[in-house]
Amino acid sequence: MKLLKRVFFGLTLSLILVFSSSSSVSAHQPQIPQAFPVTVNTPEVSKAFYSVTGSTPQVYKITSDKTFDLYVNILVPDIPNQSKDLFVSVVKKEKADRQIAYLDGTKFVWKKMFEPFGYDNYLQGGEFKTQAIAGSYEVVVTSKTPDTKYVLATGETEAFGLQDSLNTISIMPMLKTNFFNTSPIYFLLSPIGASYAAILIVLAFIFGFIFSFIMKKFAKGKVRRLTMNIGVSDRLLRFVLAVFLFVIAVTTTWNALFIFAAGFCLFEAIFSWCGVYALMGKNTCPV
Repeated sequence: MKLLKRVFFGLTLSLILVFSSSSSVSAHQPQIPQAFPVTVNTPEVSKAFYSVTGSTPQVYKITSDKTFDLYVNILVPDIPNQSKDLFVSVVKKEKADRQIAYLDGTKFVWKKMFEPFGYDNYLQGGEFKTQAIAGSYEVVVTSKTPDTKYVLATGETEAFGLQDSLNTISIMPMLKTNFFNTSPIYFLLSPIGASYAAILIVLAFIFGFIFSFIMKKFAKGKVRRLTMNIGVSDRLLRFVLAVFLFVIAVTTTWNALFIFAAGFCLFEAIFSWCGVYALMGKNTCPV
């Protein structure tokens, strides 16, 4: 079962990457830190750390054995009553720690920014970029206001693999609800969200065609091999179920099985054929 799920998600997300690879939108790998300090691997790759300030400084550690492009940018969600008194200190770890940058959120102008990859609105604050020598660094985020939402963006090289895409799809609905105070349904307006939903539905249709072909070709009994086996009322029921499952999915956790099931129900409604009825040898189609 786990192998089938991996193959299923792999095919789905590979198609998403193909469809979205030509997109010109910026794309940070979203991360939700579970504990601090956070180790930032591959610091040149674009990542966005979504967090909320606490009573102690939040530290992001960067280590490189060669010269690299160090990039740091602080953002906050563009929502009502959002605090912007954030302070970011970039420190070179040596015998005596040396501060190489300090971003004071109370002193710079926050610019509105729309990010189409996730279909989100931000206020973009200060940024720092330098070619850093090999060594260890710490990016420290603090705020005078507790529970301040913020995004720490690091790196500028866009790179998305299969696992990164899986992670993005799994956490974006959560971010919509808990970070941007909106509904997960807005993820449907983003390139990756729309592609994900569309491809799952297409895969459901492909599965439906393959399933129906197998039943018509190899099933025993005339009823099981029927091209159409459900009537108007059953078709309407499946259409309503398809809409219901899809709405439930995109307004909550974007569960892949729900979206796939919605697509399969839609297939059954359009082609007047039910897989379960075919297996049972049942027919409600008057033709």
